[in-house]
Amino acid sequence: MSTTTYDRLVEIVAKLHDIPAERVTPEATFADLDVDSLTLVDISIRIERDLGVTVHDSELRPTLTIAGVAELIDAGQAA
Repeated sequence: MSTTTYDRLVEIVAKLHDIPAERVTPEATFADLDVDSLTLVDISIRIERDLGVTVHDSELRPTLTIAGVAELIDAGQAA
C-alpha cells in the first residue's frame, strides 16, 4: 500500500507536535491541535525536506485544516 501525502503529513505533524497521530484528522486545524507558530515553521521545513514541496510557514495559517495542507502539498508536487 502506498503512503499518501496526507498520511506523510500526519506523521510529520504528530511527530513535531508530539501528539498521537489519531488526533490529526483531515478536518482538524492547527488551532484545534494547539500548534504554535514555531512548530508551524518546523512543519514547513519538514514538508520541504521530506516531501520536496515548499509550503511557506506564512501559508500554514492556524485556521488551515490538515486536509487543506495536504492539498497545498499535492498542488506543489503537480506544478
